[in-house]
Amino acid sequence: MDTAAAPVETPPSPPAAGVTLPSKRRMRAEVWIVMGLSLGQTAVYAAVRLIERYLDSTPISGQTTTLNPSRSSIDVIDLIRQLLTIGFALVPVALALYLLSQHGASARRRLGLVGPARAWWKDLGWGAILAAMIGLPGLALYAISRAFGQTVTVDTSGLPDAWWAATILLLSAAAAGVLEEFVVVGFVLTRLRDLGRSPWTAIILAALLRGAYHLYQGWPMALGNVVMGLVFGWVYVRRGRLAPLVLAHWTLDAVAFIGPELVPHEWLVQLGVA
Repeated sequence: MDTAAAPVETPPSPPAAGVTLPSKRRMRAEVWIVMGLSLGQTAVYAAVRLIERYLDSTPISGQTTTLNPSRSSIDVIDLIRQLLTIGFALVPVALALYLLSQHGASARRRLGLVGPARAWWKDLGWGAILAAMIGLPGLALYAISRAFGQTVTVDTSGLPDAWWAATILLLSAAAAGVLEEFVVVGFVLTRLRDLGRSPWTAIILAALLRGAYHLYQGWPMALGNVVMGLVFGWVYVRRGRLAPLVLAHWTLDAVAFIGPELVPHEWLVQLGVA
């Protein structure tokens, strides 16, 4: 991708002419409310969980966290509850978009979710580049931090061997990508910029939030997610488009969720990620 040819934009795109932003007091309240209902709440629980892990008699390297756990021993109820969990997880995204659309503003325009087909194809390309840039070092970081005993074993799927399991994993990956990128980058970065924060201040604060809600995996993985947040934030500042981040995040999580089911277990052991 030719980044030099891309126009430099700082998120968010300014409101359209005639659109009035809410007061700073109201925007601060919006950020706290959205965070309290979504990833800010998750960050607090993750920090407490990390403290609990280190206080536990079992070393953190011997502990496991399960993503996408089964929610019922009854197959059809498990499926229904999985779909409900995914659906309700996206409600904060709807709230964030609603708040960014106040007073005639266009949330889609502010987040760069507009443009001709050519722009969307570029988003796809940038998403693939970002996924490769983050995914391979992230896998190495997980293996190294496991070797040093500072990261839990991450079981990416606790679902039963059911016909719908792969679909739920892919939907869960998509929901995670939409939730995190729309809220942490799209909403938080936009509102921080509306409040007068510089681009890099906003990027750093959003990246720290991203790292905080991954603390439950151990501090090395949280630090890795801070780096991911800095890269994602910079790309968003550079290009002013949110779609590449969502696509990259979905790709990373989809591979993490589905990969262990497809790759022989012996290979994962040799790579140090099983």
